[in-house]
Amino acid sequence: MRSALFAESSTEFSRRFGIGQITKLTVLPRLELFLQSEPLAVSESQGLTAAHVGEVFAGVQGVLYEGHDSRPTISVSYTRRLYASPAPELDIGTFRQSGTILLSDDLYGFHIDANGILAEQITGAVHRAQFGQTLSVSHPLGRFTGSSEIWHFSQPFLRGNAVGNLWAVSHAVRRNLVVDAGFDHGLTHTSTHWEIFLGFTYLLPHRLWPDHRNDRRQAPESYGINGSKPGL
Repeated sequence: MRSALFAESSTEFSRRFGIGQITKLTVLPRLELFLQSEPLAVSESQGLTAAHVGEVFAGVQGVLYEGHDSRPTISVSYTRRLYASPAPELDIGTFRQSGTILLSDDLYGFHIDANGILAEQITGAVHRAQFGQTLSVSHPLGRFTGSSEIWHFSQPFLRGNAVGNLWAVSHAVRRNLVVDAGFDHGLTHTSTHWEIFLGFTYLLPHRLWPDHRNDRRQAPESYGINGSKPGL
């Protein structure tokens, strides 16, 4: 998964542009490993422009319960930061480690994802907990899929709350290639006011090793990056 994100008007910058990448590897039908990085982050603040390599994270996601009928699929994930970057962050900040519980279900033709996130943020020698919640709904629109998400993250060092609304549309160009684009609007004064993103997801057409089982279920993909707005 590769993406480009432009953001404007935030607490740490006036403008920011970043190139992101997430590589996922399904090692078992219900277990997935992932590596998230930002090879380039260009920001502007107080008339000065700076370019940095963004942060790097690694994580694991697994399915605890495969949903059926009216019962949702329940998954959990854990993410750990491998490299801390000096580049300014979006409104939700950065974290050393985080855990997420993901609920996913289909209801009346809509696909619904609800995520709860607990992260550890650090400034100097001070460690504080960050709490986040996201709720996203998607629905087919002809050859496209439209999605909307409402999200909230506490800002423990700002003593504030970042809240926003995200809208996106995606299109499967081929069975193994999906392109998507959208925007996010912050709803509080400590939220990044505007974010615009464009990306694509590519699935390798061949398995890296043989599968001797008939069960080909994979860990469900969370919306956005790590089950929330782009940038986390």
